[in-house]
Amino acid sequence: MDQRTELSEFLRSRRARLRPQDVGLPDHGRRRVPGLRREELAQLAGVSVAYYIRLEQGRGRNVSSAVLDAIGNALRLTGAERDHLAHLARPVSRRVRPAGRPQRVRPALQQLIDTMDAVPAYVIGRRLDIIGWNRLACALLGDLPALPRKERNLAWHVFLDPAAGDLYENWEAKAADVVGFLRRDAGRNPDDPELASLIGELSVKSAEFRCLWAAHDVQDKGFGVKVLNHPLVGRLTLAYETLALPADPDQQLITYHAEPGSPSAQSLRLLASWTLDAAAPGTGPER
Repeated sequence: MDQRTELSEFLRSRRARLRPQDVGLPDHGRRRVPGLRREELAQLAGVSVAYYIRLEQGRGRNVSSAVLDAIGNALRLTGAERDHLAHLARPVSRRVRPAGRPQRVRPALQQLIDTMDAVPAYVIGRRLDIIGWNRLACALLGDLPALPRKERNLAWHVFLDPAAGDLYENWEAKAADVVGFLRRDAGRNPDDPELASLIGELSVKSAEFRCLWAAHDVQDKGFGVKVLNHPLVGRLTLAYETLALPADPDQQLITYHAEPGSPSAQSLRLLASWTLDAAAPGTGPER
């Protein structure tokens, strides 16, 4: 992806969501386009209008952390958005990883999640690829080992798997979250050809993805609650947690659990009991 274009569109999209009254500025009448004007943003950030225009056009060079912080404050960026802005404004050259060297889950980590019989757990890597899982994750999300490599991807699953629309009770919120995660990854890995291919396929095949991608929203995966409508055990209200893996910043462990004593906990135990005789999942075939 072109970093200059990404930076320009990201800054414009963040300006467009703010009104003058949101940041304590007077509103001088009707505007041709929504949001703050460039000169208003420059005033708030304490930089010259010409400098901000160059930055928004992707022509800024050697942008300091202080300036990025000031612009982040003026635009009221979240932590994830500030991180994204820094990656776009000051990209770090990365060697493109050869196709023959895919990400893998450490064997000890795979052994750990295999022992989590009562907790659906899976590992996501770059591009939201699902690169490790346990039996209960497969029972919850689908037969991951049987899928082609490119379909073992959270974004592909949400936007191109017809079953996803039925599985997630609030599919729209799930879809927006996934696009935010993917946009974050794109800012960190702009030279990843597989990521570019994935975004291209999703853009061609999903109008919903195209609309959400154009919004330039960015977020980090964290924690929360999802409601799933499972075809075998029905409605499940599950809390999820995202655990960063220090050995590889591009990998995260995702776990789901139900509130103890709840109907969802009982249903999850039932689902777990049906997986006990299944073959050990491992991490699937060669990627």
